[in-house]
Amino acid sequence: MAQLWGGRFTKETDRLVYNFNASISFDRKFYEEDIEGSIAHVVMLEKQGILTEGEKNEIVKGLTGIREDVKNGILEITEEYEDIHSFVEANLIQRIGEAGKKLHTGRSRNDQVALDMKLYTRAEVVHVAEETEELLRTLLTIMEENLETYMPGFTHLQKAQPVTLAHHMGAYFEMFKRDSLRLRDIYARMNYCPLGSGALAGTTYPLDRAYTASLLGFEGPTLNSMDSVADRDYLIEFLSALSTVMMHLSRFCEEIILWNSNEYRFVEIDDAYATGSSIMPQKKNPDIAELVRGKTGRVYGALVSLLTTMKGLPLAYNKDMQEDKELTFDAIDTVKGCLALFNGMLKTMKFRKDVMAASAVNGFTNATDAADYLVGKGMPFRDAHEVIGRLVLFCIEKNKGIDALSLEELKEISPVFEADLFEAVSLKACVEKRLTGGAPGPGAMKEAIRQNREFLNQSWLKERA
Repeated sequence: MAQLWGGRFTKETDRLVYNFNASISFDRKFYEEDIEGSIAHVVMLEKQGILTEGEKNEIVKGLTGIREDVKNGILEITEEYEDIHSFVEANLIQRIGEAGKKLHTGRSRNDQVALDMKLYTRAEVVHVAEETEELLRTLLTIMEENLETYMPGFTHLQKAQPVTLAHHMGAYFEMFKRDSLRLRDIYARMNYCPLGSGALAGTTYPLDRAYTASLLGFEGPTLNSMDSVADRDYLIEFLSALSTVMMHLSRFCEEIILWNSNEYRFVEIDDAYATGSSIMPQKKNPDIAELVRGKTGRVYGALVSLLTTMKGLPLAYNKDMQEDKELTFDAIDTVKGCLALFNGMLKTMKFRKDVMAASAVNGFTNATDAADYLVGKGMPFRDAHEVIGRLVLFCIEKNKGIDALSLEELKEISPVFEADLFEAVSLKACVEKRLTGGAPGPGAMKEAIRQNREFLNQSWLKERA
């Protein structure tokens, strides 16, 4: 059993204890980050005169060789090692001898694993943000193409007022835009380097932590060595942001599942993103949308698990913190997969514009506009509200929409109605009259699209490129 701490102990760790304690089965995932951090550490040690140039070159060459051999499948990361740090250091010593034993000078596994996890997470924040922006681009395209695609807007799952598909998609654009901004904030807040903090109290070696931080692309070093090794706030923030992304995806999926049903028929999901039934040949099931909705709970679980793990831990490092990895890795992979699949489904989805418009007409979504029409004729709004309520009841009894009534039928409800009502309550008029910022009217929507395009053109990810 390859381990880095045997000197204090007089007998070997029990195999069950060793296996329970080991993290190699999952922290092998960031072997590249471990080697990247080690190279930066060694370069800094040589700069500070702690290692000779020859030792540095020998160690860097050895580390680079290990990285390439693992990447090419020549060297296998096996479970004879306790963790990824043990694997790298043991193989380095085996390859270059005594110089390899100096790699760990001025460093603890505590600040080393804190660095590895930060490097890995920082890169994954960018990857999730990239997938989120791809979805935003798809949404923006749908918005641009559907400024006059009329549909019912809902409250309480009841048809409420007419909107456009562009407006509806714009609501989701705002959600995922906030997700993108949250990821940007997390990146900025976490981008400080813990390496050089040691186990918890720094080191007596004259390290240049700022130089190490700059080599690894951080804004600077962390300011408190205890917090450096005990901090998992950035993971909790990231898992919280991932949970919010999944919540938004789940809400969207719920609507797509409804829209795909025979009762709505607003959309047709592409065959590549649907499945059939083993017994019912007519079925076309929205499995991708259902699975994304289902996997949301899985990501929530990772967040709650880490919050629960951290809530009772005293300073500084505790072994409990090893539990931060597996669930975080799984949550990240889950969210990236869900974003990519959902985006593909949305891109290929067909919208049944005729069905959407008919649904808006048949659902009395123009009732508020009919009330506004009466107000425009001088009737107090409260009286107008009552008149339109009686009008809707009349329509339900006649199984007609408001715009399908004759003028004579309208005048039975109120003599104030005139022929110009029909234009006033058309879907086009109902939408176009809504001009306030954020509304579905064409002017407001074109301005929203302009701002959304500008948001994507000025993406914070371009700064990271």
